[in-house]
Amino acid sequence: MEIDTKCPNCKSQSIRKDGKRKTENRGLIQRYKCKECGLRFVLDYGFYRMRNSPQKITCALDLFYRGVSTRKVQEHFQAFYPHNSSHKSIYKWIVKYSKKISQYTHNLKLNVGNELQIDEMEYHRRKSRNYKGVDKNWFIDVIDTKTRFMVSSNYVKSRSMNELKDVLKSAKKKTEQQVKIITTDGYMAYPQALRNSFGLHKRDAKTKITHHQVNASQGEGFNIMIERLHNNIRQRTKTFRGFHGSVESANAIMKGYEVYYNFITKHQALNKCPYELATDLKLNSENKWLELIGLSNI
Repeated sequence: MEIDTKCPNCKSQSIRKDGKRKTENRGLIQRYKCKECGLRFVLDYGFYRMRNSPQKITCALDLFYRGVSTRKVQEHFQAFYPHNSSHKSIYKWIVKYSKKISQYTHNLKLNVGNELQIDEMEYHRRKSRNYKGVDKNWFIDVIDTKTRFMVSSNYVKSRSMNELKDVLKSAKKKTEQQVKIITTDGYMAYPQALRNSFGLHKRDAKTKITHHQVNASQGEGFNIMIERLHNNIRQRTKTFRGFHGSVESANAIMKGYEVYYNFITKHQALNKCPYELATDLKLNSENKWLELIGLSNI
């Protein structure tokens, strides 16, 4: 991964190496000096002023999304790192870098098939650990049936018309004119949401989308591909025992799972990560978390 080296003050590329900065937990960090304005600086690869190494932070992300709790990650670090981190710090890393990477991957150009599937999952969220009641929330996501790429998703308070439209409009923006079929379950809000996002009411053949609605209660089958994905998500998130805190932090965690699913782990049916089929992005490092954080910081 190459990062354009330039002065953060005057944007000049006329710079030179100027010694190294010694840090307690991140080792030696290269310093630079601008020949134009004289500023001394270090490059921000996404870990500026972080007290832990990029390898440790990305290891925490990877362990968490592979099914290890933040407290178990803390116990793991206690055995291998002299300077341990609290489970609260690990949680903050997950939220911070999940947001950071998803903001970058959200703008990638997609090459998908002609059919998308959309569905929603019910979740319960506690506002705090001492809060006895729960709020019912929803995770809404869209998947491409050809590449298995999760095109868009959102963790929201309800599955109302506006929430469905937001997810569908995001999918429309990313896929442009490639999609011809949208498959949903029997939820009655989908026809209107599709009309407002994909333009089912338009007569132009180039923009017309076919709505394929499958009602499992009437024996019409299931949307197998997205239901298979939801089984994987449930397997990971059931250990949460419900989300804690704000909807925004819960959404950040689910955005991180979207990154993990699309870019980190291989799909069993494809024997590839979905991004390899759906995008032109090339990730060459074994530590894809670290490479994605670097790319999101350019």
